[in-house]
This record gives sequence, C-alpha cells and structure tokens, in this order.
Amino acid sequence: MRIDIVTIFPEFFSVLDLSLLGRARQSGLIEIATHDLRDHTHDRHRTVDDTPYGGGAGMVMKPEPWGEALDGIVGDGASDALLVVPSPAGEPFTQAIARELAAEEHLVFACGRYEGIDQRVVDHYGERMRVRLVSLGDYVLNGGEVAVMAMIEAAGRLVPGVVGNPESSATSRSSAPVVCGPSCSRAEDGRGVRARRATGCTTREALFTSRKHAGVVCETRRA
Repeated sequence: MRIDIVTIFPEFFSVLDLSLLGRARQSGLIEIATHDLRDHTHDRHRTVDDTPYGGGAGMVMKPEPWGEALDGIVGDGASDALLVVPSPAGEPFTQAIARELAAEEHLVFACGRYEGIDQRVVDHYGERMRVRLVSLGDYVLNGGEVAVMAMIEAAGRLVPGVVGNPESSATSRSSAPVVCGPSCSRAEDGRGVRARRATGCTTREALFTSRKHAGVVCETRRA
C-alpha cells in the first residue's frame, strides 16, 4: 500500500515511524510519504489561504497550491488513487470504511485547515479520480491531521502482515461495530483483584446483552 499525505504540518506524522506502522514501513508493507503544501506556493510568505469568495469569517485554503501538490502525486491525468478529504460534511468514519481503505493500493489524504479546502479542488479532482469525504466525528478540530492519523492507524493495521497475530485483527475486519469486554493480564491475582476469563471481542449489542447476565470480567477479592 502507498499512502501520500498533503499537509502544512508534515512533522505531525513523524509518529508513523513508531510501533506497528513504523515496522510496516521498514519492511515495505506500507509506503508513506508526507508533502508540505507550502512547498507549492510562490510568494515570500508561502501563503496557502485566502479570504472566502463573497466575504465571511475565516480563511479558505487556496486551490493553486493544492493543484500543484496533488498533480505532483497523481500526475495531470486520470488516476486510480483514492483521494480522502476529512470533512464535517463527509460520511462518518467506521470500521467498515477502515477495511475499505485497507484494500486500496494508493491512498492520498488531504489535510485541510482554517475553513477548509476550496471546493473547486474537490470538484476538479473528482473528475479525474475517486474522492471520498470522511468525517471523524461530530466535533471541531483545528485541522485534518488528527483525523487522517486515526484513519491511517485504523486502516493500516488491517493490511495483511502489519499485525503479527492475524487473530488480533480478525474481529476488526467485521463491518459491525466491534467492542471488547474488560480483560485482565495473565496473573491470576493482581493487587487484591482476582482475574476471570475475558469474554473477548464481539458486537456492541451482543456485549451489552451478555453483561446483563454475566456481569463484569474482573471481580474484587477482599482479604
């Protein structure tokens, strides 16, 4: 899998050198490149934003830097890559979407800032490649970087070979909402708390139903 990230804060994604995704990069399972949007500006201030057309509060990211950056990644013609744009107007991000992203050969993430990316960027590249607007949730972030990081982590761990034990991500491949009940480490006695066998992972509805009958996984043992 190849992942390209366009952002004004490329250093934000240095965390991708760590843990499972870091090892996946080193082994060649996932190729990740970050691109500084400001490298595609041509003024002394490296400006990437402008006031909204027609007036209004806030700033909007200009189409020219985005056009140069994306053309540099996918070329100036049609592309098989999927462009993912974090947006409050997008579809809610779910495990099912993570699984779909994990099946892609080439993902391009566009990290917006301010009041968002000029709509003409989405419209133009929508004629040349697939574009998907995705929302991480119903709350406000400073930019798209956090959302993109979450999507890459969720999708990346589903790429075959990234997680050492295939069973660890087996339930994560389900399209149903997956949750895990409380679990304990191997020691039977931990600081006065006696462990019971974990229920494992299941769907949210099934877990809540089982809790009504079985109670919690770990019980307290008093001296």
